[in-house]
Amino acid sequence: MLTTDFFKIEELLTPEQRLITQVVKEFCDIEIKPVIEGYAQRAEFPLQFVRKFGELGVFGPTIPREYGGGGLDYVSYGLMCQEIERGDSSMRSTVSVQSSLVMWPIYQFGSEEQKQKYLPGLGKGEILGCFGLTEPDYGSDPGGLKTTISKTQGGYLLNGSKMWISNAPFADIAVVWARNEDGRVQGVIVDRGMPGFTTATIHGKWSLRASATGELIFDKVLIPKENILPDAVGLKAALQCLDHARFGVAWGAIGVALDCYETALKYSGERFQFNKPISSFQLVQKKLAEMLTEITKAQLLSWRLGTLMNDSRATTSQISMAKRNNVEMALQVARESRQILGAMGITDSFPIMRHMMNLESVMTYEGTHDIHLLILGAEITGNPAFK
Repeated sequence: MLTTDFFKIEELLTPEQRLITQVVKEFCDIEIKPVIEGYAQRAEFPLQFVRKFGELGVFGPTIPREYGGGGLDYVSYGLMCQEIERGDSSMRSTVSVQSSLVMWPIYQFGSEEQKQKYLPGLGKGEILGCFGLTEPDYGSDPGGLKTTISKTQGGYLLNGSKMWISNAPFADIAVVWARNEDGRVQGVIVDRGMPGFTTATIHGKWSLRASATGELIFDKVLIPKENILPDAVGLKAALQCLDHARFGVAWGAIGVALDCYETALKYSGERFQFNKPISSFQLVQKKLAEMLTEITKAQLLSWRLGTLMNDSRATTSQISMAKRNNVEMALQVARESRQILGAMGITDSFPIMRHMMNLESVMTYEGTHDIHLLILGAEITGNPAFK
């Protein structure tokens, strides 16, 4: 049986990165995989994992230790996302939002007081956060957002709503982006319990069913001055957060592909037809060989992207390429794996159909598949198609 590390990428990792991979994979195997199917079937968010993720150290791994993060590099963060998403995309989404969309902007754009107040609790999983950018009328075009923030006596008034927000129903804080009186986008921290701030849960999802997804509603919410992120001004600041989250998505998709591929490979050796295992048939071998090839290409792409992130040299278009390629690859691997399993592939005895449904959302969030294509097109030609 061939290893899924076909090009010996593990040799490119540091001893610390290899240990991180092993520890998070064991956590996924012991804690997530045995129970996640039930949570997905019930469309229930396993809230207990928030504290466990904090104890494991996967929240804010690239944030300095003095602020409650892990002080690790980006390849380590990517490997964490890969191993968590072997279990479920919903769980990796929770980690990505907390780390890249809540902790990172507070660290990058926040005051020293804000960093000290929020980051340690977020890192430990004592506080759960969410990220409010997408609105009911503005998804791929976040520059059109309608949520407003205006000065008033004692602070600022926040009005508007956000849609499709991961972690929203259980979030203690929200990093929210609104248009100020000067017409510029401004980042603010909204605390649960502020009058006028409510959340609503989105029901009826066929994808990311173990994720808590909802709406943020702001009705004349009084935001004190100390909750304004001082350096989070302009849409560029919000998009920088998305770059960090998309990096984690690119790595996480590899975890889904690995889980589907390994499931299909094992099943093909145990399933007998015509008096021999189906792994001996050419068409099954073709599927497995092509899956492993695409996984290996994605692994190399992501490792290189991680080294560029470590050197602060990665570009938005490079991150878009990795996110787009790896998610498409994972979805194709899931579909091919499902075919190898036949009818068993659609049951909850195996994770493939759950992974496949989750990936349909992953293709869309953090920038849709087609928008990332256009980001690359703009980089290649110098002519943006979406402006």
